Amino acid sequence: MLGFAKKLFGSSNDRKVKDFLVRVEKITALEPKFAGLSDDELRMMTQTFRDRLAGGETPDKILNEAFAVAREASKRVLGQRQYDVQLAGGMILNEGGIAEMRTGEGKTLVAVAPVYLNALSGEGVHVITVNDYLARRDADWMGRVYRFLGLEVGVIVNGLSSGQRQAAYAADITYGTNNEFGFDYLRDNLVYNRDEMVQRGHNFAIVDEVDSILIDEARTPLIISGPTEDRSDLYKILDGIVKELIVDKTTYDLDEKQKQALLTEEGSEKIEQILEDGGHFAEDTTGLYDAANISLVHHVNQALRANTLYTKDKDYIIKGGEIVLIDEFTGRMMTGRRLSEGLHQAIEAKEGVQIMPENQTLASVTIQNYFRLYSKLSGMTGTAATEAQEFGDIYKMEVLEVPTNRPVQRIDYDDEVYRTEREKNIAIAKQIADCRDRGQPILVGTVSIEKSETLSRMLDEYEHKVEVSRTLKPEFVGKPKEAEKLGDAAYDIVWETKFKGIPHSVLNARQHEQEAFIVADAGLPGAVTIATNMAGRGTDIQLGGNLEMRLEKFRLDQRNLGIPVTPEEEKAEEARLKADIAVQKQIALEAGGLFVLGTERHESRRIDNQLRGRTGRQGDPGTSKFFLCCEDDLLRIFAGDRLDSIMRSFGVAEGEAISHPWLNRAVETAQKRVETRNYDIRKNLLKYDDVVNDQRKAVFEQRQEFMDSDDLSELVGEFRRDVVTDLVDRFMPPKAYAEQWDIDGLDEKVRSTLGLELPLHDWAAEEGVSNEEVEERLQAAADARATERLELIGEGQTRGLEKQFLMQQIDMSWREHLVHLDHLRGVIGLRGYGQRDPLNEYKTEAFSLFEALLHDLRHNVTRWLMTVEFRFQPPPEMEMPVFQEIHLNPGTGENEMLNARAQNPEQQFTGDDRSRFPVELLPEGWERTSRNSDCPCGSGRKFKHCHGSLV
Repeated sequence: MLGFAKKLFGSSNDRKVKDFLVRVEKITALEPKFAGLSDDELRMMTQTFRDRLAGGETPDKILNEAFAVAREASKRVLGQRQYDVQLAGGMILNEGGIAEMRTGEGKTLVAVAPVYLNALSGEGVHVITVNDYLARRDADWMGRVYRFLGLEVGVIVNGLSSGQRQAAYAADITYGTNNEFGFDYLRDNLVYNRDEMVQRGHNFAIVDEVDSILIDEARTPLIISGPTEDRSDLYKILDGIVKELIVDKTTYDLDEKQKQALLTEEGSEKIEQILEDGGHFAEDTTGLYDAANISLVHHVNQALRANTLYTKDKDYIIKGGEIVLIDEFTGRMMTGRRLSEGLHQAIEAKEGVQIMPENQTLASVTIQNYFRLYSKLSGMTGTAATEAQEFGDIYKMEVLEVPTNRPVQRIDYDDEVYRTEREKNIAIAKQIADCRDRGQPILVGTVSIEKSETLSRMLDEYEHKVEVSRTLKPEFVGKPKEAEKLGDAAYDIVWETKFKGIPHSVLNARQHEQEAFIVADAGLPGAVTIATNMAGRGTDIQLGGNLEMRLEKFRLDQRNLGIPVTPEEEKAEEARLKADIAVQKQIALEAGGLFVLGTERHESRRIDNQLRGRTGRQGDPGTSKFFLCCEDDLLRIFAGDRLDSIMRSFGVAEGEAISHPWLNRAVETAQKRVETRNYDIRKNLLKYDDVVNDQRKAVFEQRQEFMDSDDLSELVGEFRRDVVTDLVDRFMPPKAYAEQWDIDGLDEKVRSTLGLELPLHDWAAEEGVSNEEVEERLQAAADARATERLELIGEGQTRGLEKQFLMQQIDMSWREHLVHLDHLRGVIGLRGYGQRDPLNEYKTEAFSLFEALLHDLRHNVTRWLMTVEFRFQPPPEMEMPVFQEIHLNPGTGENEMLNARAQNPEQQFTGDDRSRFPVELLPEGWERTSRNSDCPCGSGRKFKHCHGSLV
């Protein structure tokens, strides 16, 4: 009945999108009006809209005209006119929803109209992308439209100075990655001057690949940290012990579903004995699980996780002597990202690279809570419907599917399931060879770098043979049944090698810089492209080739050869490329369009859908198929043994596959289980972070009030009066008898906290004196001392000291508070064994810790301002200081600037000229290194940010 009603009236999604498409007709009706305007007149519409908004009109009132102006500007600047469905998607974004649009529907262009409309208020619009390349590309590409309309565009990427970031955020529209925006928010709450803050508020954000950023990356909070003590030797010792221990599989349990590794009872006993024999226990302890050894237990567990759960070339790679994490969803390197709580150090010890010190959290925020700061948040992606509930629950964003501009012609075949990985790989190689033979472009999706490189090696060695002739062997002539039973063995077959090795391109974290060019050529006839993941690549696979990217490659090649390109030559090359692409596209279309081959199912259905969505763009034909086996991670963990036994019992021969819609549904069910578990993890993380988030907002707001105020004397006075009240209440409780008062304790605290020598014993001995009276006398004495110190130091200096110390103290207190909360999170789950809800317990304990933070803040600030001694003496004669620059060699850890001075003592590095590292002291050949190349020292940074910054 429900299905019949849906067919008759349409789904809720259909009805809402239809309403938007009706409004698009009104925008289209305005097209002739704006098409008749000159460029200057069209540009003047921006100021007209701003004046109308200032006059009280709402953005919704001017939406139709603003969208029409944005469409006209796109036509003139980019030569691209938004389709009706693209404008409908833009309206969804403007209303704070998520527009799900298939790959190739032009999501980048969809954002132009809503960005333009929301930028008119002057409060700023943030466009969030998944990597720096896309941020730069989109800011440049779409920025041409915005600048044509008189708006300013900024871009936030790694390596910008504070001033550059301020300028980018001050623009009407700012592009950047989620990490850059989040870390700028955290850094803004660590500065000591309002002028040093770079962000100016959170008005409206559009998140590209919204599922990747708000779902996949939401499990990892953004953290700014500072180094702690170096414990490299401990990590190495524990790594060696654990490597020796895990040779015996009975010493630990591995739960791949939950991604946990735990020592068994036997393993605990063994490792406890090894550590005790090695003298690694804390003093006066006899067991591994004594309270003083809790840190040792933690690092043993991290070493176990590093050695059993984290795999090289799947979870991380080694680049420039550093462990670089790989994003499991996008296959990209996460440069600069480190695992917390000693896990990253455990992996460094495992791989034998330099171990960097652990870090202490200075500030942190989850992706969810950062993006919930925005007054209006929207997003776009090709795959969001599977996570619609999470978007609604966490972000209050509705997901709407926007229809394609042209009907989809893609054919999705049922999965083929083989028994072993070897059989699967042979079938994959045959399919790739067949596509290449017919001139059909094929995109092969893998789930890890390791598997993409294994497949690449297999293709290099693959020998494609074609049967030339087949003759029945004499002994089988007249015996058809025997011949049929033996198959190929009953014939003399002549094979001809058609080609050896299949040319292909590999797209993974190792080829990150070349990804746009690799993806752009993936639509050429017979092209074979192996991709670790296709989410958020930002470049369309167009049959026949991508004109924009091929033009860009032409410009780059000519620039590298030092050949200047005239506009006429570029136009001629563009015409030649267009003609070539048209021919190549026709060949690819006749071969069946792009073939997408998945080498196994990912944990998330969205990632599979993103891979499938790469074919069949804009009505082109296309095909997709997944090849699976019982040894794949997803099937092995959830149903591998059972499926293997079923295939054996049905007599599935080697090299044969089973394929059925029921199998597809079974795999989808397994994926749903994983997705549900991941959602629970993210939801649980958010519940705990929400507790901290309220405290974070309170502290950050208080901190900004301190920063904005030049006179905090009233607050300091309140702190002082609260401290006096706290002391009296503690040592002279209101309902206690005078004999029960602890006057000695009060006297000691008054001396240490307020710096006062007072006759408290005499006061307490007075007949009929009350604690309220003692408090009043204490308050008067404290106020008098504060006034005396004010006169001694001076008004201006006192106010500056109060502000500086308040800022420093609140940062220090918050930092310690975060450490306490981290420790609390680690153990609060144990309360569940006592039938108590860990989350409620965490809320109670976190609130108590926050109250303690505020109490300590009041006391520390008061004690410092009331007791610190000031000495006044004339300043010494000032000499021009020698300016010391520091640049540590990543390999040796030595300060190369000191070496430079030792080798060239006559070279003066003074504060006046700040002379740079002498070019002649660079190793031979380094001075010819390109500024954008990797630094020869092996640091992994670009030359201009490493040794090149010194010359």
